[in-house]
Amino acid sequence: MSTAFARYRPSGESLLWAAVVLNAELFALLLYFATSNYTSGELRYLLYPFIWINVAVLAVWKTNPIAGNDRDKLVGLAVAAGYFLLVGYFGGLFGPAHSMPGMADSSLRIAWLPPGWGPALLFHNSLVRVSILPFKLVGYLALAYLVYATILDAAGSAISGILGLFSCVSCSWPIVASLVTGVAGAGSGLAATVSSGSYDISTVVFVVTVALLYWRPTIR
Repeated sequence: MSTAFARYRPSGESLLWAAVVLNAELFALLLYFATSNYTSGELRYLLYPFIWINVAVLAVWKTNPIAGNDRDKLVGLAVAAGYFLLVGYFGGLFGPAHSMPGMADSSLRIAWLPPGWGPALLFHNSLVRVSILPFKLVGYLALAYLVYATILDAAGSAISGILGLFSCVSCSWPIVASLVTGVAGAGSGLAATVSSGSYDISTVVFVVTVALLYWRPTIR
């Protein structure tokens, strides 16, 4: 039993780094409150970005993909890149431009939103729009990395490649969940983005998805 759970037992170094990170995040929040007049909503929306970032970084740190050969590595990279583009699109990081009366032809600015939500990079022109929220960028990159690791695991089983990606719940769930829970970017501001409560669902989906992909119960 102890061997089975050894992978999940935190070391003393991990606990130390966790304390450092949590204290730094608390300091960032206190500094933000001290230098702004934040009145945009409930406190939990300020905590969600840290949940995304912390869970993402921890999962990536604890995951060590091993490629059996160059072909498996290339397949994994290709699928992970496609997956990132998929969740990035439906998650609001980028997409086609929204033509609105009075909108400038091209705009690039930094939105100084609360820590984790910002600083957000916002860009749009006549063709595309980009809304880079730090916590979503980190989260989606982490999911893509975990999908890459899952592809490498699946390559060693009877069901390999892309078929292996869709053969387990831990792999297909994040794609379906991203389509169902995808929300708009930050262009309309923090209050409007979270007003529907969609980030409550999205945060739960993200944490469960990372946990499943980190566990990676593939079919052997």
